[in-house]
Amino acid sequence: MKILKTSIYCLLISAMSCNTQPEQLNVEIFETSASGNQLTSIKPMVNDKEIDTLPIVRILPDQKYQTITGFGGAFTESSAYLLNKLSKTNRDLIMKAYFSEEGANYSLCRTHMNSCDFSLDQYSYTPTEDKELKDFSVKEDMDDLIPMIKEAQTISKDGFKLFASPWTAPPWMKDNKEWVGGKLLPEYYPTWALFFSKYIEAYKDQGIELWGFTVENEPHGNGNNWESMHFTPEEMTDFVQNHLGPKLEADGYGDKIILGYDQNRAGLKEWVDVMYATEESSKYYDGTAIHWYESTYKIFAEDLQYAHQKAPDKYLIETEGCIDAQVPVWKDDAWYWKKEATDWGWDWAKEEEKYLHPKYAPANRYARDIIGCLNNWVDGWVDWNMVLNKQGGPNWFENWCIAPVIVDEDNDEVYFTPLYYIMAHFSKYIRPGAKVLGIDQSDADLMITAAKNPDGSTAVVVFNEGKTAKQFNLWLNEKRTSVNISAQAIQTIIIPTK
Repeated sequence: MKILKTSIYCLLISAMSCNTQPEQLNVEIFETSASGNQLTSIKPMVNDKEIDTLPIVRILPDQKYQTITGFGGAFTESSAYLLNKLSKTNRDLIMKAYFSEEGANYSLCRTHMNSCDFSLDQYSYTPTEDKELKDFSVKEDMDDLIPMIKEAQTISKDGFKLFASPWTAPPWMKDNKEWVGGKLLPEYYPTWALFFSKYIEAYKDQGIELWGFTVENEPHGNGNNWESMHFTPEEMTDFVQNHLGPKLEADGYGDKIILGYDQNRAGLKEWVDVMYATEESSKYYDGTAIHWYESTYKIFAEDLQYAHQKAPDKYLIETEGCIDAQVPVWKDDAWYWKKEATDWGWDWAKEEEKYLHPKYAPANRYARDIIGCLNNWVDGWVDWNMVLNKQGGPNWFENWCIAPVIVDEDNDEVYFTPLYYIMAHFSKYIRPGAKVLGIDQSDADLMITAAKNPDGSTAVVVFNEGKTAKQFNLWLNEKRTSVNISAQAIQTIIIPTK
C-alpha cells in the first residue's frame, strides 16, 4: 500500500522527484548581446542528461508586486529638431522603431515645459510679466516638438501616457530673475499653478492629452549650469498642496497625475517623509519621480523600498536616465558593452564618493538599473532624449549625452545603438498593467525580473553581465525549459498565455 501511494503521488505531480520528466514550458526567447544579437529570436536548449544539474530560475506567480505604468523616453526639442532634418524615410524609420507594435512600442513618455538643456535656446511660454498669463503661448513648440508628439500618437496603436516637466518658471517669477537657479517667489505660486493649467489647455488644443506632470525637474538644481529652479521638500509640498492641486482641480483637471521630487535617489527619503507626512500633504501627490544620476551602478534599493513603504498606493517612476557627459560613439556596438564611459558625477562627486562613478559599460548600466528598479517597486522607467546627433546634441548648453538612436543629420544616416534594443526588451514585452512577479534563483550572477501581462503572457528579463555564457532551467508552476544566455547579453523570455 505504501508503494502504491508513492506511485500515485509520482503520477500526480510533474516535478523532479521520482525521476519523472517535467512538462515542457513553451517559450519565445529574444536576445541582445555584445556578440551581435539585436532582439534576435533564439531557441531553448535541447534537453540532455546534464540538464537537471543546471541552476534554477523559478517564477513565483503567487507573489505579485507593483503594477507597471510603462516604459519610454522623452520628447525634447533637440530630438524633434533632428527628426525634421532627416529624410522622410529615416524619420519614419525612427518613429516606428519607437512607437509601433513591431518596434519598442513605448507606453510612457515625458516632455519639457518651457526650455531645458536639450533645447536650441532658452524660452518661456510666458515671456511677459503678467500674473494672468494673457500672452501664454506654446508657439515655440509648434515647429518641432508638437509635430513629433502628434506623429507618435498616430503610430502608437495602444497610445502612451505623456507627462511634462518644467525646468524653470520664467525668470520674472523668480527671486534671482535668472533662467538658472533661484526660487519661485511665493507671490507667484498662484501664477505658476495657472501656468500648468494653461499648458494643459494649449496642448489639448493641439490634440495632445497630458497624463500628468512632475512638479519640477531636479529641484536641488544642477550645479548652476542650465535651466533650473530650487525647491525644498517643504516648499514643493506647499506649492502642490495649496496651489497646484487645488488649481487643477478647480479647472477640471483633477485627474492629471502629479509626481513630486524628480531628482536623484539619494535624496529620496527626505522628500517622501515631507510629501507623505500627512493626509493633507499627500492629497494631491499621485507619486514620486526619480532620476539615476547619483551613481553609475548603485540602484539605491533601500531608498526605493523606503519610498514605496511610505506611499504604497502611489506611483514610483524613474523619469530620466541617460549616458551623460559623453559624446556618442558612432556605429561601434562593441563600445557600448565595454567599460569605457564615465558620468557627470565623476566631476562633482566628493572624493570619498568617487567610487560611485567608475568606468562602466553603457549597455550594462541600462539593463542593471531597469531590472533593479523593477525588483524594488518602481513601476515606470523613462529614458531621456530619444534622438541625438553624433556630437550628443544639439543643445544650447553643449551638455553632450548619448541617446539610444544617434543620427548624422548632414548625411541622413541613422544608428540604432545597443541601448535602443535594451530599452525594447522591457517596453515591447512588459506592457502597462503588467504585475511584477516574484523570482527565486540559484545563480546570483544573473539579474532577473518577471511580470505577468494583462493578456496573460509572462515576460522574464534576464541579464548576464559576465563574459561567460550561462545556462539555467526556467520553471513556471511544474513546467520547465532550459535556456542558454550569451556572455554580456540581455534576454526577454515570453511565456505565452495557456
